[in-house]
Parts: sequence; C-alpha cells; structure tokens
Amino acid sequence: MKKYLFTSESVTEGHPDKVCDQISDTILDEILKGDMHGHCCCEVFTTTGLVIVGGEITTNTYVDIPKIVRETLKKIGYTNPDYGIDCKSCAVITTIDEQSSDIAQGEKHEHLQYKEMGAGDQGMVFGYACNETEEFMPLPITMAHKLTQRLAEVRKNGTLKYLRPDGKSQITIEYVDGKPNSVHTVVIAAQHDEKISLEQLREDIKNHVIKPVLGDYFNDNIKILVNETGRFVKGGPAADTGLTGRKIIVDTYGGMGRHGGGCFSGKGPNKQDRSGAYMARYAVKNIVAAGLADRAEIEVSYAIGYPKPVSIMINCFETNKIPEEQILEIIKKHFDFTPSGIIKNLDLLKPIYAQTATYGHFGRNDLNLPWEKLDKVDELKQYLNNK
Repeated sequence: MKKYLFTSESVTEGHPDKVCDQISDTILDEILKGDMHGHCCCEVFTTTGLVIVGGEITTNTYVDIPKIVRETLKKIGYTNPDYGIDCKSCAVITTIDEQSSDIAQGEKHEHLQYKEMGAGDQGMVFGYACNETEEFMPLPITMAHKLTQRLAEVRKNGTLKYLRPDGKSQITIEYVDGKPNSVHTVVIAAQHDEKISLEQLREDIKNHVIKPVLGDYFNDNIKILVNETGRFVKGGPAADTGLTGRKIIVDTYGGMGRHGGGCFSGKGPNKQDRSGAYMARYAVKNIVAAGLADRAEIEVSYAIGYPKPVSIMINCFETNKIPEEQILEIIKKHFDFTPSGIIKNLDLLKPIYAQTATYGHFGRNDLNLPWEKLDKVDELKQYLNNK
C-alpha cells in the first residue's frame, strides 16, 4: 500500500492576480461581442489605487476599458479604499497597440503555402482528466476551488459580513494507491475587517466554509490552519501587486497535470496557449469518461503560422484499458487540433471567457463551457467493445 500527500491551492476573485484575469477576460468578451474576429492579447497590472491595462488588440469595435475596470472591481467587491483598491477612485492607465502584422500574416488562411489558419504562437499545451471526481478533475484542486467559492459566497450573502474580497485556500489530500482517501490539512487565508476577533473568524470559517465544502470528508482529525499570521486586514492590490496570468496552476489542474507555461486570460482563441489547452482537456475528458483510461494527459505542440500540431503525446499512467498507441490514434481521428478546427468545434468566437477567470477553467459543472462537454463518450466507447 502506497500513501502520499498532494496539495493544491485556489484564490478568491478578490485576489490581485485574479482581479487582473477578470479585467483581461472581460475586455476580451466585450471585443468579441462587437467583433467576433477581433484579436486580443490583453494583460493587466494592479497595485495600490492603480490599474494598468496593456497589450495588443486589433478590432473594429469600441471598448470602454476604464468602465470595464471599474465595473469589474465593483462586482468583485472593491468598493472601499480600505479593502486595497476602490472602483470609484482608482486610477486607470491604458497602453494598447495593434497586433503585430508579422504574427497576423501567419494566421491568415492565404499565407504562403498553407490554405488554413496557422497557429497564433509556438509552444506546447497539456490536457488532463481523471475519474476521481464527478468533474473528471483531481480532488485537491476541486475542493480548493469550492473553498474559495464558498468564501466569496458567505461574504456576498452576508453570512460573514466582515470578510473582504481577498483570500486563498489550500487543501492537502492523502492518497492511498493512487486514489484519494482523506483530507489531511485545510489552509484558509481570509481578508477581514478590523473589529472581528481571530478566534471568532476561525470558528466561523470552520463552520460556514470548511465543513459545508468538505461534507463527508470532514472529521476532527483534519489539521485546520486559518489566518496563521494572526491578521489579514490589509489585502488586495494594496498588499500584493496583481498581474494577469500569474495563477496558471490554479487555473488548470492544481499541479496534478502538467502545464505548458502559457496563461489563458486576456488571450483570444487564435492563441493556442488557450484554445489548444481547451481542446486538449476536451479530448482527454471524453477519453476518461468513455472508460478508455482512469487518468489521461496529452501534450500538443504548435509552431507559429503552421496549421497542424507539431506533435501529440499521450500518457495514461498505466490506467489505460486499451493500448496507449491506439488511444492516441483515436484522439487524432475524433478531435481536430488545427487552430481553425478548434475554434469551429468548440465555438470559441463567443464572449464566454470572463466566467472562466475565477475558480478554474476546467471541471466547471456550474458553467456551460464547450470544452467540458461529453458529446464524444458514446462514440468512443465502441473502442472498448472492439478490443
């Protein structure tokens, strides 16, 4: 019997990095609402009282960026300077250029000898899925997200009125022979008002956040660590600068699956950092849901301007029910990884991205995301019957 501990973390929508992700993706959505073929690669930086929006955008529509910044901050709950930034009084600076013409020509269908859309960048992406949760995600990242979602919920619905927008969760799961067995440790950092006592906060977080999320996993042997510095009043951008794309492991598989390194938020579907990773998740989720493997991960790589993947690799961690080589051929047959094929099959030219900027891009059963659909399962099950 092999035992080990595995830890994943999540952050609330008020975390400075996630503030930036939400602004970036809301700008992208606004562009796609008015110009579905607009190109956007937008990044945000925030610190005390300041938001800077920069990047490369080519579009024929108008986007009121300062308005988006202020509305996003208000929606999150940054309505008071004491919280770290204030939606009404913060400064907003924009510095936007058009997409490089050298990059743009590589994406055009008529470019050189290629008669279809080329990749918007080089690089590799990964997709991961496992059957240890109903979301086909690792349990640690699934629970970590639910903890931060619950932190935001009890703040907004008034259950814990003294909470402020910034916060983090971390959860350690004990695995036995590769399967989750129990919760070992829960760590919570919750920004709060001055007046609440540490003892009261810890008791409230335990009863209103941790217990409801853990459910049957909760027991008195779990180590619970809440605001271990003893104080978390100063938070948000005033305590920690924020930057788009700095929570890439939170956004994906919590470290259980590998990551190609490119962030998602603020990038349009022409960028394979984002759309390729979505397609990779779509493929392996359907593979696992169809029962071809209990766990699966694929790597897909691209060359800028070239329309087909340079390589596709699969690893089923010895849980595959048919040979990995056969699963790889099945993936190539049933899933189109060309940039144009990804955009078409996942319908990625719609303004669907702001909702992904918090609590993970994958395993979101609360959202109707095209890369989470299981429409290939019945088709793939036939390969089990034919083995």
